[in-house]
Parts: sequence; structure tokens; C-alpha cells
Amino acid sequence: MSNSSLANYTQFSPNCSKPRNHSIDKITIHHMAGNLTVEQCGGVFAPSSRKASANYGIGTDGRVGLYVDEANRSWCSSNSANDNRAVTIEVANDEAGGDWHVSDTALAKLIDLCVDICQRNGIVRINYTGDKSGNLTMHKWFAATACPGPYLESKFPYIAEQINARLEGTPQPATDTSSGFTPYRVRVVIPDLNIRKGPGTNYGTVGKYTGKGVFTIVEDANGTGATCWGLLKAYQAARNGWISLDYAEKL
Repeated sequence: MSNSSLANYTQFSPNCSKPRNHSIDKITIHHMAGNLTVEQCGGVFAPSSRKASANYGIGTDGRVGLYVDEANRSWCSSNSANDNRAVTIEVANDEAGGDWHVSDTALAKLIDLCVDICQRNGIVRINYTGDKSGNLTMHKWFAATACPGPYLESKFPYIAEQINARLEGTPQPATDTSSGFTPYRVRVVIPDLNIRKGPGTNYGTVGKYTGKGVFTIVEDANGTGATCWGLLKAYQAARNGWISLDYAEKL
């Protein structure tokens, strides 16, 4: 059983069970409840008196720390059965309190690390169910805690979608960091659809899509002639423009 090559820093914690008693088939995401570097997080897990650890940690800067070998069970989720099956990941918060926000850089590296964990351990798909029955879990389902915090919790469907798209080899955009908008995919359900210069039928066309297909929406807006309009990411033969989302279904 290997560890991730994405790790930039290693400080093994004594707080773990060797070896884990189950193969890895889950991932559990936590937050640090603070803006710790990977070195500082390693220091937290270093004393045996702490009786806590995680397999990995991710700093706000996107660096990855390794604290417990994947072959071993970390003491992270207050649940032996979960931690024996899961690789556990602590993510730094760039804002304290409130939603416990994490940086876009940390979120992107979290997805990278999850994909790497899945590929090395034969996890073919992440199934986020919103409860502990899935293989993407959170600390609050096993203990009286707010971990991983409202922000990361809200991102779990997005995280699962991004991981699965990478595992399936489907191109997926990163979050638009300038606006905070999370791109999403849609399937066009009619064979003849105008692509317009703006969000509405009052805008001229820049082209026409004449076959059903899957596209990524990088912005959406209300407009004339439809309930909502979406701005296409320019790939899969589509020109960058707006389409009516009345003729597309969200994936």
C-alpha cells in the first residue's frame, strides 16, 4: 500500500493503529478549524498525548502533509470502523469561524489528492450520499462536531463530481475563482440550439449547435425568452456563447 506522491512534507504521528484492518474504500474530509501550515498540523499530531491524527493535511497554500501511512488507521473521525476503511484528510481554513472557508488552492489540491487516493487504491467511483452509507464521509456524522464546517460541507457534491469526472477521464473546469461561481455540466436535449452573444433572445447569435451534447456552464443569468441562460465553456466544438437552459438538463 503506497502513499501519495503529492505529499510535500512528512511527519509521522505515533497516534495510529498499525495496520488498518480493512482495505481503503472511503475518504473522509475534515477541516483544521484554523489556518495551519502542514508543518504546524504535523506538530499538533506529534505528541502521543494528543491521541489524534489524520493520514494527510492540506494547507491554504496547497501543500500536502503526510502524517499517517495509508497502510495504517489514523485516529481522526471518532469512529474506528470508518477510519479503518478511510483515508482521512485535514484541510486548513483561510477564515476562522463563520462558514470556515477554505482557499480555492486548498480545495483544488484536495480534489487532486482524492483522485490520487482513488487511483492507487482501486476506488472506481466516489458515491456521495449525504450520509455515512456513501464512500465520501465527514466527521460530523460520527461525533458531536461541526467538522468539516459549512463551507466544505456545501462543496461535497462538487468535490464528488470533480473526482468522478477525473476518474472517468471527462474534462472538468476548476471553480471560477474570480466570481466564486462553481461551473457545472449540462446535457443539451434538442438537436438544434442557438448560441447567442448574451443571455437572451434579444442578442444576436454566434452560431448554432446542431447535435445533442454535454457542455460546461461557467456563468448563468436570467434573460429574455427563457427561464435562465448559461455561458458555455468553449470546448467540445461549441463556440463560447450563451444557450437557453430551458433546453438542457443539469448533470
